[in-house]
Amino acid sequence: MFVLEEFSGPEPILVGRLHTDLDPGSKKIKYILSGDGAGTIFQINDITGDIHAIKRLDREEKAEYTLTAQAVDWETNKPLEPPSEFIIKVQDINDNAPEFLNGPYHATVPEMSILGTSVTNVTATDADDPVYGNSAKLVYSILEGQPYFSIEPETAIIKTALPNMDREAKEEYVVVIQAKDMGGHSGGLSGTTTLTVTLTDVNDNPPKFAQSLYHFSVPEDVVLGTAIGRVKANDQDIGENAQSSYDIIDGDGTALFEITSDAQAQDGIIRLRKPLDFETKKSYTLKVEAANVHTDPRFSSRGPFKDTATVKIVVEDADEPPVFSSPTYLLEVHENAALNSVIGQVTARDPDITSSPIRFSIDRHTDLERQFNVNADDGKITLATPLDRELSVWHNITIIATEIRNHSQISRVPVAIKVLDVNDNAPEFASEYEAFLCENGKPGQVIQTVSAMDKDDPKNGHYFLYSLLPEMVNNPNFTIKKNEDNSLSILAKHNGFNRQKQEVYLLPIIISDSGNPPLSSTSTLTIRVCGCSSDGVVQSCNVEAYVLPIGLSMGALIAILACIILLLVIVVLFVTLRRHKNEPLIIKDDEDVRENIIRYDDEGGGEEDTEAFDIATLQNPDGINGFLPRKDIKPDLQFMPRQGLAPVPSGVDVDEFINVRLHEADNDPTAPPYDSIQIYGYEGRGSVAGSLSSLESTTSDSDQNFDYLSDWGPRFKRLGELYSVGESDKET
Repeated sequence: MFVLEEFSGPEPILVGRLHTDLDPGSKKIKYILSGDGAGTIFQINDITGDIHAIKRLDREEKAEYTLTAQAVDWETNKPLEPPSEFIIKVQDINDNAPEFLNGPYHATVPEMSILGTSVTNVTATDADDPVYGNSAKLVYSILEGQPYFSIEPETAIIKTALPNMDREAKEEYVVVIQAKDMGGHSGGLSGTTTLTVTLTDVNDNPPKFAQSLYHFSVPEDVVLGTAIGRVKANDQDIGENAQSSYDIIDGDGTALFEITSDAQAQDGIIRLRKPLDFETKKSYTLKVEAANVHTDPRFSSRGPFKDTATVKIVVEDADEPPVFSSPTYLLEVHENAALNSVIGQVTARDPDITSSPIRFSIDRHTDLERQFNVNADDGKITLATPLDRELSVWHNITIIATEIRNHSQISRVPVAIKVLDVNDNAPEFASEYEAFLCENGKPGQVIQTVSAMDKDDPKNGHYFLYSLLPEMVNNPNFTIKKNEDNSLSILAKHNGFNRQKQEVYLLPIIISDSGNPPLSSTSTLTIRVCGCSSDGVVQSCNVEAYVLPIGLSMGALIAILACIILLLVIVVLFVTLRRHKNEPLIIKDDEDVRENIIRYDDEGGGEEDTEAFDIATLQNPDGINGFLPRKDIKPDLQFMPRQGLAPVPSGVDVDEFINVRLHEADNDPTAPPYDSIQIYGYEGRGSVAGSLSSLESTTSDSDQNFDYLSDWGPRFKRLGELYSVGESDKET
């Protein structure tokens, strides 16, 4: 069965009718409908079997429905035959317009493309049935974008419609595309979309300098590598197609300047390669070229992809420092040159046109000993102190040249001064030689070979002459012989030397050099006569060896003597210590005996007496600042004994009394420092009982009256009764 979609009317639409052969027309059969949409979309007349669609149908929502029909007995509802299945299809009408689901679209195509170059293709969709009728048959066309682009009606492939479209003229195009169903015929539905086409760049344009002549100026003292200026060749292309390389192809400054490319700014940077000199050349002309790095052979016919320009560079004058005639100077002077003599000369000039006078000076950091001077006007270097090649061969100083008109313009040059040698040192022995002669030696035997040294350094090397003193030319004992290696050998003339007769021989030798004039000195060689073994090995060179016991060597004798001396020293030290121990530590003089006042900590009572046996209580709290420490040493000089101390009057403050005595003892050089007055139990002024010291007592114990103890309080009342006695008690 078929039903047309989107049909709407006042009455339900008849889809079809069901009928069974068992129906005699007696109306005893009832039709039942079940399946998709039964009762909701489709309704059946149970008597006639007519099927109606009671709702508006949409094929795009559901294209067909499957239903089941059955005939049953009207009264018993028993099936009269098996159920039958049938399909209701929804017939399509053109009720959906084409749609571009992925729009709007973007595409690119290279500029200067040939006609018909494919750009892209677009596709629209139509929800109508593509099989039934032409409702879904689409035809494409361009509404906007002509005459630049075209589209194939059926495939929707978009192509260029014009050749050689130039990006530099117009880079972007907007194309409106239409899709129409029903094969494009009248009455069909349509949909549109936009396509943005961008022309991509190709290298179809050469670089072009913005100006044909560039002017730059640069100071002559500019630092090497500094950028002088920039030139730029414009290119209408973009990206790598616009990249250009720059070169200097001609001009009179190709060796002094260079040009490099700046990839970011697409320009050329002119830099200085070598120093400029305004006084030598004041301007330079360069011819620079800009050429595309990437070229496209398709457009080679459009001309060379390069351009040239002229660069004029003017050198500006700058105040330059003085220039020395040489980068370094090497001078030579003999070590015996006279003071203030001229060693050499340095010269410098101001390279500027307005030349300034130059003043010369020495950098004293390079001549700390001030051995040289330089004339400030002409640069002559003179000797200020004597030179000694043997102390220093080279002197390296720095000369400073300063412009008088501008003191900030200075230059420096190193000057190396070599001190030349003169023959001012006489030769002498290379070391302290001491020769040994065997008593049993043979005549002509070489006793010693000596060599000489000379602090001088002659050009042709050292050559020494050796000779004996004139009065010793006919020496009966020794003779000398010059060796080829510039050394000297001393030989014995005879044998039978005896050390008991003569132990030591002194042989003066005259050594002369080959200088001009030659210098000479006399060096004395000491020759000792020694006892040797049969094979010539020296055993002993002292005369005392003859008096030694047989078989006892000199080393053994020295060891024995050292042991004896050590024992004697030990005995003397032992006796000295014993005597020192028995000496009394205190000078037993009645006037030097001091009384030791011993404190018994059983009286108490003082508010300031808080620490028993505290050595700090020996100091008076009021006199700490006046305390003078003493070294515990016995005085070297003994003075006369002091006069006896005056008796202490009654009522004197014990604190003041002790301070006076302590001051006298500290300043008395005759007081033995190891005997001192020790004070214990200074109670302070806060004590109720006061001081119990007996230093103020001027009478003996028998004359002492202790009645005052009763006045000190109840704690001392019993003590007063024990010590207080009457006259009768005294007599008893």
